[in-house]
Amino acid sequence: MNTDRPIRILTVDDHPLLREGIAAMIGTEKELELVAQASNGLEALEQFRTYRPDVTLMDLQMPQMNGIEAIQAIRKDFPDARIIVLTTYAGDAQAERAFKAGASGIFFLPPWTIRIVSINSFRSAPLSRYPEAPALNARSA
Repeated sequence: MNTDRPIRILTVDDHPLLREGIAAMIGTEKELELVAQASNGLEALEQFRTYRPDVTLMDLQMPQMNGIEAIQAIRKDFPDARIIVLTTYAGDAQAERAFKAGASGIFFLPPWTIRIVSINSFRSAPLSRYPEAPALNARSA
């Protein structure tokens, strides 16, 4: 990865609020640049071919082409692709399948993430209203 420019990111998730929340968080980090978004695996493959991101954040459960199939398709054409899976299914067999398909890593999102991310992106309520939720940002991982 070239360190002279921001890390270029593609987000892939069928939940628009989650994509918007991730986009909002990435937008606050000068070292990161959101280059594209996709709502399913087919769009992910198309966007990856077009933008060649440094990192792809990929959901697993999506319509048309799921995350596992998208990872396999991307890695077939781009073996060095860095794909990080975003999932709420900790301990699920899908995590193992994602690694076998070529995922570089997995970030387990708690089930309340969609609500917290949407709140964070709209800045309409403080995160402190949800004391069980750790701050969601690139530095907390």
